[in-house]
Amino acid sequence: MTKVAIVGGGRGGTALIEILHKDPLVKIVGIADINPDAPGLDMARRFKIPTVTDYRQLFKSPVDLVIDVTGSKAVRDALEERRSEMEVIGGLSAKFMWQLIEERIKSKVMTEELRARYSFENVIGKNEKIQELYRILPEIAKTNATVLIEGESGTGKELIAHSIHQFSLREDKPFIRVNCAALAESLLESELFGHVKGAFTGAITHKLGRFELADGGTIFLDEIGEISLSTQVKLLRVVQEGEFEKVGDSRRIKVDVRIIAATNKDLKKAVEMKEFRQDLYYRLRVVPIFLPPLRERKDDIPLLVNHFIGRFSKEMGKKVTRVSPEAMKILMAYDYPGNIRELENIIEHVMVFCTGDTLQAEHLQKDIQPARPDVIGKAIEKEDPLQAMEQELILKVLNQTGWNYKKTAEKLKISRTTLWRKMKEYRLEKDPHVSI
Repeated sequence: MTKVAIVGGGRGGTALIEILHKDPLVKIVGIADINPDAPGLDMARRFKIPTVTDYRQLFKSPVDLVIDVTGSKAVRDALEERRSEMEVIGGLSAKFMWQLIEERIKSKVMTEELRARYSFENVIGKNEKIQELYRILPEIAKTNATVLIEGESGTGKELIAHSIHQFSLREDKPFIRVNCAALAESLLESELFGHVKGAFTGAITHKLGRFELADGGTIFLDEIGEISLSTQVKLLRVVQEGEFEKVGDSRRIKVDVRIIAATNKDLKKAVEMKEFRQDLYYRLRVVPIFLPPLRERKDDIPLLVNHFIGRFSKEMGKKVTRVSPEAMKILMAYDYPGNIRELENIIEHVMVFCTGDTLQAEHLQKDIQPARPDVIGKAIEKEDPLQAMEQELILKVLNQTGWNYKKTAEKLKISRTTLWRKMKEYRLEKDPHVSI
């Protein structure tokens, strides 16, 4: 086991401790810094690693290697005099070492965040169609089969594609996304397959295509229904044989790429209309996945609202913990032509303006709220208009207070006993989605 002493408790020392304390072949005998509150010393104390403010105290016990990350010439010169007793790394070598370790730590954190973001648990829903999808996704991820994801815009096609890649054997290889609808036909072919210098006007250098960049990993062809018939022919060759030619070149290039395609069009109908090749359609549709629009899975809206509120609360430093029944009623009634993406944007908007712990109806954009009903006009039509008005008023205040009976009674200037009696009389019950 190598006994290591670290001199310097700043970024360098912190990075070294974070990675070396996990190494079974390394024992950190201590860390020194003249500042007793240096972050590296704080971390060392958490791991029960000895800390000192005078680096010379580190040498009271045997040391095999000293890593100096102070940047101090005086410390460096003093340690050099001990080179006969132990190995010393300092200066640019030490800086390179801790920066490399720091990048490794950042890379690991980013990988963990990415894995969490695209985990199957983020495929949220209790709807039976989503539950079935949740069940089969791990099995799909294990294979190299081509996948076609169909569904309206905003239903989460890219999330599904990324999740499949993230939990496949290719997870440490590239995930390359191509928006086929965003590129003109003349550019799409070059973007997918690359080109050689001089292939066309403006091709002043060689260019790697997305398929080459994705070699060993996954390519996600979004809006696949928008590509031209001529590009479909070339794409079919890649799907069938795993090879293609660059624009302006006749040499074949072999790639190992998993293809996941997505579309918001009815590709079967496009095949019937001769707008999409039948052979390519069936080659892409080895594993079909259909994502239903949000309006067909409204039972998932409360779960999605909870998810987005939790996420934006964390990002914005908010403490929103509730949704008022009135707000949830509006969210449940809306049809979401933009699907989950639109719901996400709606929640992000309301979180900006929500200052308390409850998301209220007034925080929602006006364009998703139903036209305000003529309460008085409706009450007049009732058998007892005054009672109808009273019932509407009590319900409105209950929703405003998040069904807090004490606050509701205070606002209505009545006792809680009277409030309870009125609620029983009018059969007013709390909405099950009021709390999140």
